Amino acid sequence: MQAISILAFPWREPAAVLCAFAEEPFAMGLLSGGGGAHGRWSYVLRQPDRTAVLHAGDEGDAAAILRNLLGEALPHDPSGPPFQGGVAGLAAYELGARFEPVDLPRDRHWPDLSVGRYPAFLAFDHAAKRVLAVGRGENAARAEACAQQAGDWLNGVEHAPVTGALAEDFTPLQAPQAYEHAVAEVVGRIVEGELFQANIARGWSGRLAARVRPFDVIRRLSSDSPAPFAAYLRLPGAAVVSNSPERFLASSAGGYRVETRPIKGTRPRGRTPDEDEALIEDLRGSAKDRAENLMIVDLMRNDLARVCAPGAVAAPELFRIESFANVHHLVSTVTGRLAQGLTAIDLLRAAFPPGSITGAPKVQAMRVISGLEAPRGPYCGSMFWAGFDGALDSSVLIRTLAFVEDDAGWRFEARAGAGIVADSDPAAERQETEDKISALRRALTETSA
Repeated sequence: MQAISILAFPWREPAAVLCAFAEEPFAMGLLSGGGGAHGRWSYVLRQPDRTAVLHAGDEGDAAAILRNLLGEALPHDPSGPPFQGGVAGLAAYELGARFEPVDLPRDRHWPDLSVGRYPAFLAFDHAAKRVLAVGRGENAARAEACAQQAGDWLNGVEHAPVTGALAEDFTPLQAPQAYEHAVAEVVGRIVEGELFQANIARGWSGRLAARVRPFDVIRRLSSDSPAPFAAYLRLPGAAVVSNSPERFLASSAGGYRVETRPIKGTRPRGRTPDEDEALIEDLRGSAKDRAENLMIVDLMRNDLARVCAPGAVAAPELFRIESFANVHHLVSTVTGRLAQGLTAIDLLRAAFPPGSITGAPKVQAMRVISGLEAPRGPYCGSMFWAGFDGALDSSVLIRTLAFVEDDAGWRFEARAGAGIVADSDPAAERQETEDKISALRRALTETSA
């Protein structure tokens, strides 16, 4: 795959294009939204030429598998999108047990790793309102043929969005008091010195209505509450839908700049502009939320320092307020430069799973989480792409639904968590999970116009 071809086409909405083949195994959409630099590019991928699935009991090094799929680094076209072909897919949360010294139970429905290698795909530039078909091949003619094949996907038949309620139910998996008890337990363990912070989640489950498919959920979310790291992946008998606002790791081709943008600190949106602004100011001035955010910044600095050049890791921006359809978040940025000879795959291995959804110290937080929660599967893992040119981008799979198909249709599970520290109030942390899950709840249970 030495050559690359990029062809330009008129604008179409990426979800409308993905609609035509959303049921194919390893069909994938990275559906950025919400504007800004982190919401500029969307990607639609299908028909990988190779796939790799790593189950819990399988032998194998996940990083080596990814390196083998990617092969030698290929040139980057500066006129093209950030992703220029390569590997994309799902790293489940429990993949972390292969990278860190911790034993994690698994959900049999979810492999640790599910990826495809995509030599052809569509890139949607939201800023310029253009579509780029990208193809890779062993020579220029083959690369152009792959790009043209991807361009032909734009002629697929679009189906009308579903307008009714998408789910039959959306039911808590535990009583609110049970979650508050778990929070109180973690607070006690923090006070005793076992750890400093842990992200503890609670779950909801339900079943899609008849003839509704997981793609209908991501389509509604991308319309009603767009997020910069929204994603869809169809696997055999399963699917993942994510409306994540959070970047996990990004790396430029060559590793000259790497970045992570952890989220810690949340407030709901207000019912009026004045109430909304008051909530922003409350979050901005919260010593607890700033301390919680800074703790994860320090953790991510440490993770990046494992693979970055000495002295290259920095935190150029702390405590930025970012607002989304249902919540405000406190977001910080940590950057670095990969050490000579290391790649984005080394970066992924060094930092996975994300610090913002584990805690500090990370390994002990993971142990505490595994004692209080069922296996997470996709939740708090990552949807990512790793380019032939060495570039990388990835999300933290929060605001995420995990779908499993059975004889009756599609059932799902969703979770929302909160970072627990020494002065956490169990009732307030429970309310934070309600705020975070609200966009998914509305998308599934309310009737769309």
